[in-house]
Amino acid sequence: MVLDVVEERGLAIIDLKWGDPNGCHFPLIHGLRPLELPWMIVLYSVMWLGAFGIMLGYRFKLACGLFVLPYWYLFLVDKSYWNNHSYLYGVVSLLFWGTGADRYFAIDAKKSKEKSVPYWNYFILKFQFFALYFIAGLKKSSREWLEGYAMTNLSRHWVFEPFKLVLSSEQTDFYIVHWFGFIFDLTVGFFMIFDATRLAAMFFCTAFHLMNSRLFSIGMFPYVCLATMPLFCRVDWPRKLLEARTHSREKLDDGECSSRKSRDYFAKDNEAESDVAERDEGSVGRRSGKRRVGVSRKQKLVVATLLLHVGLQFFLPYSHFVTKGYNNWVPGLYGYSWDMMVHAWDTVLVVVKVRDNESERDYFLDPGAWVPNDRWAKHGDMARQYAHCIKDNLQKLKGRASRTTEPWAQLSSNLSIYMDVWCSLNGRFQQRLFDPNADMLKVDWHPLKPVSYVMPLLRQFSSYRSELERIQQDVFSWSNYTDVLFVADYPGMRLENYVDLELANVSLSVLEGEVSYRDEEEASARTIGKGGTARIETGRFHKVETTSPHPACYMYTFANRTKQQLASRGISEPTRVKEAFPLLKEIGYKVDAFGRALGHVANALLHLTLGVPMIRRIPLD
Repeated sequence: MVLDVVEERGLAIIDLKWGDPNGCHFPLIHGLRPLELPWMIVLYSVMWLGAFGIMLGYRFKLACGLFVLPYWYLFLVDKSYWNNHSYLYGVVSLLFWGTGADRYFAIDAKKSKEKSVPYWNYFILKFQFFALYFIAGLKKSSREWLEGYAMTNLSRHWVFEPFKLVLSSEQTDFYIVHWFGFIFDLTVGFFMIFDATRLAAMFFCTAFHLMNSRLFSIGMFPYVCLATMPLFCRVDWPRKLLEARTHSREKLDDGECSSRKSRDYFAKDNEAESDVAERDEGSVGRRSGKRRVGVSRKQKLVVATLLLHVGLQFFLPYSHFVTKGYNNWVPGLYGYSWDMMVHAWDTVLVVVKVRDNESERDYFLDPGAWVPNDRWAKHGDMARQYAHCIKDNLQKLKGRASRTTEPWAQLSSNLSIYMDVWCSLNGRFQQRLFDPNADMLKVDWHPLKPVSYVMPLLRQFSSYRSELERIQQDVFSWSNYTDVLFVADYPGMRLENYVDLELANVSLSVLEGEVSYRDEEEASARTIGKGGTARIETGRFHKVETTSPHPACYMYTFANRTKQQLASRGISEPTRVKEAFPLLKEIGYKVDAFGRALGHVANALLHLTLGVPMIRRIPLD
């Protein structure tokens, strides 16, 4: 977590992440706002300090509080940064706060009277990582994953080269990525529990996470999973490891006694320590005398809390039938769902239109304006939040306009904002995600009700995906510069599209249904039925409207004129040079990130104490 605070939580880039006072963020709790940049840096510094304390085992409970509270504030203040492992870190840090992890191999251990760690501490952490694997495996049991549509073309990465000695790229994607990934997640937790299979499971687990560390930009997540694998071993393995090195029988006896006391946490009584050591390891509620051991209120509370946590962790990933307001084509937000890599999104077009209802003028806004990423474009709740943020920022621009001739100075406060987002989910047709006629400033939204302005996924065309792959391969065979785009739309809906001059040989072919096509220079529209085609002129706008009573699907085929011309002149695209020492480059990046993080902390402290101006970078794109 010391590294994670700097990198994935973003202390090294905090000026870019939280520095824009007009930045749009997406809190889970309405009204929650990020702090100003100097105080945000202070918050990160407190969290960083807590991470150091947890790592060293110094003032452990205080350190956990310093880490947990800022972490969950940052988690709740912007949903667009969520992923499964950021949720995992928050849960594990909460669990850590309730454990006795500072009783052994920690600075606090020297002062602690308790030298043994209760067995439930190991159990709950082990359960959390077991749930990580097992629920991820359950999520991968869907047809989308098992039929191989989620992670296509992943086999192009160099980590799969050994598999491609005996398998094709398509077979590697299907059998290794999808089917082995499903079986691994579903079973590895069980194999790690049992002594007979643990060593083999650890080997596959190590290989799996090391591959993930090269495949995806997921921060410290693979290394956290590697570091937590020993949780599945016997609880006394560190003591036995030390005892094996010292060959001390006395230390071995002490270690066995401490291990028994740890497992007998729920069976403690006031008998002599020798009686405790005589019990069988792991027994609960058993004692040498005839009297029954009483269970304290604290022990009952611990058991109830553990059971509540276990139940909650199994319920939350499937709770989306309750929180319907966060669903789109797939259930829930990308955080506590554990549907890792199950849904592959391909977004080709995002249009944000601002209409001034008084002047009846339309303005088109860059969909990347004021937002840290494009996650908002796939969630109805975030799209609505973004629309309100856009309106607020436009009114601020109007208030700051120095001349009435500036565009924003003429903008009224009576605005409507429309969003047209085109996405493909797991290799399907491109289709609209939101109703383009819905005013995002006026739509109703409730966390427990379905989102009314999300267009349903056209599942009736899901079976077309194998045919789309065949057509795509056929188009690719025409030349090295041809490509294809598949589109589906609802009856009465219209797509207005501009074809760039960079493209050549553009044509429109209807696969299902009926559409009307009209070029901007044509007086009337042409009707194109199933199997029909039309040549598209470049450098112009055209409109395609679905006229059939049911959804229509069609495709654009085209060639990249620029690449074709460069190739005819003997100019090829520059090949990506493979790094000679990628590990050294990664280490250099981490060192640089730490330096920038320390610089931000120093700048914030000087600003708050001496009024030194804050230095803030501005994104170039």
